[in-house]
Amino acid sequence: MKQYRLNRLFNPASGNCLDVAIDHGVFNVRGFLQGIENIEDTIKTLVTCAPDAIQLNVGQAPVLQSIPGKDKPSLVMRTDVANAYSKELPRFLFSRMIGSPVDQALQLDAACVVVNLFGIPGQPEVQDHCIQNILTLKPACDRYGMPLMIEPLVFKASNGSGGYLVDGDLEKILPLVRQATELGADVIKADPTDNVADYRLVVEVARVPVLVRGGGKADDLGVLQRTSEIMSQGVRGLVYGRNIIQHPNPAGMTRALMDIVHTGAGAEEAAKHLAV
Repeated sequence: MKQYRLNRLFNPASGNCLDVAIDHGVFNVRGFLQGIENIEDTIKTLVTCAPDAIQLNVGQAPVLQSIPGKDKPSLVMRTDVANAYSKELPRFLFSRMIGSPVDQALQLDAACVVVNLFGIPGQPEVQDHCIQNILTLKPACDRYGMPLMIEPLVFKASNGSGGYLVDGDLEKILPLVRQATELGADVIKADPTDNVADYRLVVEVARVPVLVRGGGKADDLGVLQRTSEIMSQGVRGLVYGRNIIQHPNPAGMTRALMDIVHTGAGAEEAAKHLAV
């Protein structure tokens, strides 16, 4: 039954997926709201571009699912909330799961659910929270045929500028990705490595389809070149958020990325969508 929902997530022609993540509001960081202040307008813009999926929280999902018609993007529903992203880290860090997550996902007709697996230096309790979330979520996903996407996220040690410091060290990413697989992930959503050419090793160790999270902000051609290079490493697609929704032309950037993901277009060819 999981395959039925995965068929809605991955494009039938290319076998790949572009999942646009706009679930940032749940993390309680003011800067994360840029581009999603009006969630109805943001979702409407994305739907017209037809990405394969839109990643939303339980409170946002009805906006997408209320749109009539059968051709709208699939819903990937986030099931957890954390407080590790602020510039000033709080005294107590946590990662907590929403109540009855698979029941809520089924009611909202989700094609997949997603949950974090943090690796934060000096914060083993937060990784324990994440593992407990996964251990609870996995049997319910199996029972009801709901695909489980796990997001292994390696953090750098905090240097006073906040917790959202992604570590692209291959040696740290590989074991966390493998842990996610062995905890039962059907799909992995992982960070890019510092060296893009190393990413084939992440794909190899994962053993399930890998979608790459967006890297840091870059100029348009830089984002598209990085995306083209990462797609050549055997990944099955992308989960991009702020590089799309905080772009001056989010519709054009979505179409450019779709071109790379589904047709293998090069960066310069895909960039033509940004001129529209």
